[in-house]
Amino acid sequence: MAKRKLQRFAENETFNHFFQPGWEELSAGFSLRGNWNKIFFHNHSPIIIEMGCGKGEYTVDLSSKYPERNFIGIDKKGARMWRGAKTSNEDNRPNVAFVRIRAENIAKVFGPGEIDEIWITFPEPQPNSPRHSKRFTSPQFIERYRQVLKPGGIIHLKTDNDMFYEYTLDVIRESGHELLYNNPDLYATPDDPEVKDVIDVQTHYEKIWLEQGLTIKYLRFRLNEA
Repeated sequence: MAKRKLQRFAENETFNHFFQPGWEELSAGFSLRGNWNKIFFHNHSPIIIEMGCGKGEYTVDLSSKYPERNFIGIDKKGARMWRGAKTSNEDNRPNVAFVRIRAENIAKVFGPGEIDEIWITFPEPQPNSPRHSKRFTSPQFIERYRQVLKPGGIIHLKTDNDMFYEYTLDVIRESGHELLYNNPDLYATPDDPEVKDVIDVQTHYEKIWLEQGLTIKYLRFRLNEA
């Protein structure tokens, strides 16, 4: 397994759409921050990021469905990200990128108002209360999203975890964010046009959890005005 990881790390280095800036580079000023459309994508299309992208299923599949948009997967685990990076590289997709960083550093990678939408797909629930600030929908993380989202930008959450789902609903309500859509049992309403993209794209683990009979929840919301 260690050898396989090393091979994947090495191959990641060869992809021109895979970035893994170190702390010094982030602190000095990441060159693409605020310049993703101009320098990398060479267009003015919307940018959508996937937080904790894992193997990058959403990043890759949505990029195929929507070639007129740009997609960037964010994660800290390069060996997992390798799968999505390799697939998009082999398919020569110009609207895909991956960035290997800790999620807390997204404001060092993207400029103010640079992001149109954020997908949070099956994040770590962080069940221990002392770690609640590490949850991807915590008030702390939402303020990080505010730094990079355009006004009116949308955040999507897809999870199998009841606690994380209820926690997010509480944060939305208590903070006065706008809940745009909420479905506690996503696959119970497969004909709902509101969830077509959400159902069409499934992560590796989502398929496993569905086979186990777990309920998948989905919601999307818009941040309040600061």
